[in-house]
Amino acid sequence: MSADESFGTGPVPVGGGVAPALGVRPDLVSHPVRKEAAARALETRLEPGTRRAGRTAEADTRAAVRALAAADGDGWASGKALHDAHDAWSDQVTALMHRLGAEKAALRGSARLYAGTDVAVEKGLRLISPLDAF
Repeated sequence: MSADESFGTGPVPVGGGVAPALGVRPDLVSHPVRKEAAARALETRLEPGTRRAGRTAEADTRAAVRALAAADGDGWASGKALHDAHDAWSDQVTALMHRLGAEKAALRGSARLYAGTDVAVEKGLRLISPLDAF
């Protein structure tokens, strides 16, 4: 599967920045449409999948911790270790979800910045066009 298929962007649209005019195919680094597609992939595939994976072991781990804990509170040491490991796993999943959200916001923010810069440059060039004299 190509990056275009993965992000669902297809061919680069004409007028998507200065790179097409220079004969260079823009990539994720400088192409607003692809940045938005990457943010959408984070939102629709990576975040839900990560959330699901983070919850997968929840019930089984809790059951195992209960089974390893004695009624008097002096259960197996592995019960406490499993509980601690699960807490660490949960913290890591939460941190990853925050990181994915931050990456998504950064991609969308830079896509807006690039698009805004393209428009501003176009307007600036349009103001000083030598063709206006004809």
